[in-house]
Amino acid sequence: MLSNKKIIVVMPAYNAAQTIEATFRGLDMSVVDDVLLVDDYSRDETLAVARKLGIKSYIHGSNMGYGANQKSCYALALLHGADIVIMVHPDYQYDPRLATAMAGMLANGVYDCAIGSRIIGGGALKGGMPLYKYISNRALTLVQNLLLRQKLSEYHSGYRAFTREILLKLPLLENSDDFLFDNQVLAQVIYFGFRIGEISCPTKYFKGASSISFARSCRYGLGVLAVSLAVFLRRLGADRFPFLRTTGRKLSGDGIGLCAREVTGDVPPLKRSHGGS
Repeated sequence: MLSNKKIIVVMPAYNAAQTIEATFRGLDMSVVDDVLLVDDYSRDETLAVARKLGIKSYIHGSNMGYGANQKSCYALALLHGADIVIMVHPDYQYDPRLATAMAGMLANGVYDCAIGSRIIGGGALKGGMPLYKYISNRALTLVQNLLLRQKLSEYHSGYRAFTREILLKLPLLENSDDFLFDNQVLAQVIYFGFRIGEISCPTKYFKGASSISFARSCRYGLGVLAVSLAVFLRRLGADRFPFLRTTGRKLSGDGIGLCAREVTGDVPPLKRSHGGS
């Protein structure tokens, strides 16, 4: 705990068997109270490795997508009484040791949301980020800052921390079940007036790290622009975006939004006939 706050790390997992252990071992368990993993119907031994490490593990009954995985993660964290929730990808792309620092940014009431930025410090390209991804990141961030009236270094990092309050108040269930979920969350944080802090986070790109194809990256980029434009139009009075409504569907502390079941016995047999998360 920090400042008497219960801190839970959530891991949205998909085919992360080779990297879960390194990620888990990097967490400071003197600060982190619990670790919860949701497996999005992986095709490898993700669940078996997580269970061996003693991580509380849950599984979706089908491959539901990255956004749906996060919804389950946050619903579980709230159900377990988290005051601060840190999302750490189990692919070891982000340094898990920084989870403690991110928790501190929230535990002391300075921020409501923290982001591990790959851009601050200039380490993105050194860490192996493909040049086209770096260029698109910078271009999208520039446009988003203009539309959202912000000065964030990036909007596309998957390393985030949230207070319990923010997870309960944002209409997260109105968001995409795919990769666009991340960007919608930040747009909601900004639109509803919560405070965002950033911390420099070195990143690693390697064969085992998660990534999406160029085609999906293009679709994601167009979706990101649409999300930021929606906030811009909402501020002008347009009320046609459910994810920006205070009446939108929200998580709760009793498991609403949870689409995963706990794995307590034998790990289910591998399923290898589906697409990626």
